[in-house]
Amino acid sequence: MKSFRDYTPGTGEENGRTGEPSSAAGSTAAELTKKIAAAYNGKSSAEMLKSILAEAERSKRAGTLSDEEIDTFYEQFSPLLGPVQRRQLRSVVEKLKKI
Repeated sequence: MKSFRDYTPGTGEENGRTGEPSSAAGSTAAELTKKIAAAYNGKSSAEMLKSILAEAERSKRAGTLSDEEIDTFYEQFSPLLGPVQRRQLRSVVEKLKKI
């Protein structure tokens, strides 16, 4: 998966098509958040945060993830988390914005 937009439900991998937008590319932030949440269902918060951070950092460095998209992701995903996880995600968001 090269960016959050390339996520394909069920496989957790990129859709394999080059030069074409993935099916998730046209998704709203809410739909994308639901897909990501489903992909991490049953995983520990540490695994989830590590994976999200690694993918977001790659996307941010590649120029495919903007600060606005990071904020939108946080706004959509944070209500699904508990207070401690929400603070951890906020910390990740702030770190990503500095890249």
